[in-house]
Amino acid sequence: MKYRRQASSHLHAGRAGSQLQHHDFYLIGLALFLLGLGLVMVASASVSVAERHYLDPLHYFWRQSVAAVLGLSISIVIIKTPLIVWQQLSVPLLILGIFLLILVLIPGVGREVNGSMRWISIGPINLQSSEPVKLCVIAYLAGYLVRHRDKVMSSFAGFIRPVGVVTLVAGLLLLEPDYGSAVVLFGTALGMLFMGGVPLSRFTAWMLTAMSVLISLAILSPYRMQRLTSFIDPWQDPFNSGFQLTQALIAFGRGDWFGVGLGNSVQKLFYLPEAHTDFVFAVFAEEFGLFGSILLILAFLFLVWRAFIIAKLAEQSGKDFAAYVAYGVGILIGLQAFINIGVNMGVLPTKGLTLPLISYGGNSLIVSCILIALLVRVELENHQIPSNDIPEATAVYVA
Repeated sequence: MKYRRQASSHLHAGRAGSQLQHHDFYLIGLALFLLGLGLVMVASASVSVAERHYLDPLHYFWRQSVAAVLGLSISIVIIKTPLIVWQQLSVPLLILGIFLLILVLIPGVGREVNGSMRWISIGPINLQSSEPVKLCVIAYLAGYLVRHRDKVMSSFAGFIRPVGVVTLVAGLLLLEPDYGSAVVLFGTALGMLFMGGVPLSRFTAWMLTAMSVLISLAILSPYRMQRLTSFIDPWQDPFNSGFQLTQALIAFGRGDWFGVGLGNSVQKLFYLPEAHTDFVFAVFAEEFGLFGSILLILAFLFLVWRAFIIAKLAEQSGKDFAAYVAYGVGILIGLQAFINIGVNMGVLPTKGLTLPLISYGGNSLIVSCILIALLVRVELENHQIPSNDIPEATAVYVA
């Protein structure tokens, strides 16, 4: 009996060591680098506005640091949590996400900031409902694709059901209004369905339909139309509708090849609105130049590429839920980073979206940490040895 226990303990130790070796340290290292860079840029970009409003130049930095610690702590729990738990809770998570979106629209519960009802105040904590909803939708769609993949691939009904659910979520986001999050969420959902095997013709038809609806909403809404026209030619009204974009473009111009140096940005000194949130990339470009901007874009490209590699490995191993989660995380992070950087550079209309792991925002940072932790968990489970895969000789030895 003692002999068997020792053999079993050695086997478990070997598995634990194998799992430790298969942590994706490139992914973890890159995520920690982006997180640290984000803290530095929040401190740099917000120093003036924090000094003016709170008499503490590092006010936003300290708040972002607390969110970073909380996000990392939750990430450790996420990495240790088997993905089967997420799969079992995928539907309840969706219900929770929809409940939060409805809750924020109730007068007296939701708090209005800059004309949008996006926040729920819970004591000293401000919850932005649109951030955890992204995580909930990814989990739901991954679970749905596992349960109904054949129907999704072969029938219109199997495809339209998740689209209807995502349309409901996007509609609630538009009521806040949060147009940017609705676009990212719908794009992520369509991308996951495509990776789940939806025929290209059906996918293209619904993608064009979704784009038509979103464009129509933008055109029919006066303030969105103003943003659209100012994006096309911001210099036509540089002191009103085009002010934010022109100041961002000035920041890019001042950055030149290698930037003016960390902390030396001029545009963050009350010229560029939302310098530490939506337009932190413009400040980064001013301080680190074209060379630094390209490196940051390459970092996000590597992050997305790594997510797709992890997803492909999970798919080849027959771990469909893990694969769809990884695809969803990669698409969401890539799409949100693409839109934020595009807005900062003036190639996309202005949207209130953060740059993952970089921009100021506790809710966004925590959810981004959770998304990266899910990728790490998928990679970990890709290399776990199922009990039925133990070599026969080892099984006899253990017995």
